[in-house]
Amino acid sequence: MQFKQFSWQIAWDYPPFRLKFILGISILALILVFIPHFFAYVENRDKGLTLNDWLLARIPAIDVSLYIFIVLYGMSVFFLIKMSRNTSICLTALWAYIFLCAARIITISIVPLHPPKEIIELIDPCSVVFYGSNVITKDLFFSGHTATVFLGALCLENKREKMVAFIASGIIGVLLLLQHVHYTADVVAAPFFSWICWYFGKSIEKL
Repeated sequence: MQFKQFSWQIAWDYPPFRLKFILGISILALILVFIPHFFAYVENRDKGLTLNDWLLARIPAIDVSLYIFIVLYGMSVFFLIKMSRNTSICLTALWAYIFLCAARIITISIVPLHPPKEIIELIDPCSVVFYGSNVITKDLFFSGHTATVFLGALCLENKREKMVAFIASGIIGVLLLLQHVHYTADVVAAPFFSWICWYFGKSIEKL
């Protein structure tokens, strides 16, 4: 009990943790500064493919933005609470999210896509902070919403909490498809990239 109460104090006094935490925060800050410029470029580029998505062609587009944000931000608050109480989860999630951001920048750069034809724009008030705009439609491969929640689930230690988070990521993926915000491939690929980024993040935490 005493260790849990002073876990951050003990961890901060440990030089390797302090170095990895400060370096991770610094890199993430640089990414957050760069991301609005990157997505402004992505949104304005003309080249890109419009995929013939078999599943989306059979699903009428429905505006479920409210439900997406309820699940997404509810889980985000939950993850932040868990990170604040567990230095191991915090360090793993920090570096895993850095790798996830880098992976999305790379994949979106090399896989230019136009949004699905029947897309209902997902307007996120918080996207102004990260994207520099209320509406971003070309950040497609892979789904950042699905990947982020799935990554959070991987970082958790409690089995019941992990299961709830995995289910939440699945719900978000389905809702994104219902709104035609992403192609099926974007959502299906997200957990794969999340697992790779979690593995690298966990490896740094264990160093």
